[in-house]
Amino acid sequence: MAELDLFTIGQIVAPHGVRGDVRIYPDTDFPKRFLKMKYGYIDGKKYEVESARLHKRVVLMKFVGVDDRNAAELLVKKDLQVPREDLVPLQKGQHYIYDILGSAVYDLQGHELGKLTDVLRTGSNDVYVVTADDGKETLLAAIPDVIKSIDESAKKIVVDPPEWVDE
Repeated sequence: MAELDLFTIGQIVAPHGVRGDVRIYPDTDFPKRFLKMKYGYIDGKKYEVESARLHKRVVLMKFVGVDDRNAAELLVKKDLQVPREDLVPLQKGQHYIYDILGSAVYDLQGHELGKLTDVLRTGSNDVYVVTADDGKETLLAAIPDVIKSIDESAKKIVVDPPEWVDE
């Protein structure tokens, strides 16, 4: 069987109670997706979801076969992943971070500024980290005034950096 291409949607941060439930910190813009999950992968192993509920900023989830606190503790600090076909479909103009990482970033005049090497999630808007060939990093707010276009298939991003950004 071919190895699955898995994508992280959360991290298990702690056991919850004594019946095997775990606390998951969501790493997704769609936390309600956990409520409809049938299964997920942890360390490449498929786990069937018995139940899930949102609680404050975490998801409380119970997996079939994880029946006590000791079993739940073995999952702490591990990523919960899903295959690509189970990702939430995005609307036009939205992109999954891993689909745009490595894209070449150009200004409006066509000069290459570097490659998109990271996306910082700040709460108000994402910040794109663009790294030039010389290692210099430029931080760009991921807002329409700055990010003009993203072409996933061509791995190309066009930006209009603020005046204070040295090019």
